[in-house]
Amino acid sequence: MPFEFIKKTMLTGIGVALKTQAEFEEITKSFIEKTRMSEDEGKKFVEEMMDKYQDAKVSMETQIEKSVKKVLESADIASSKELNALKEEVEKLKEELKK
Repeated sequence: MPFEFIKKTMLTGIGVALKTQAEFEEITKSFIEKTRMSEDEGKKFVEEMMDKYQDAKVSMETQIEKSVKKVLESADIASSKELNALKEEVEKLKEELKK
């Protein structure tokens, strides 16, 4: 169940980011046309808005990552790092038993 939640959360975040970017570009173009900005003003406006969009996207990705980590921690699921440490320990114990 936790994996299904994680999967849905990640896919939702990706879908929202992609859809939002396409919608954002359309809204920006429409705004430039309606306000009759000069070419230079329009370019500057687009750059500023894209910077803000990227900041918001990074923030959203960070929040998703934190949420996923919380779910994994609360589900008490071992990380790959922890599993690898256990594998190494088992291998060492096997070697000691052979002696």
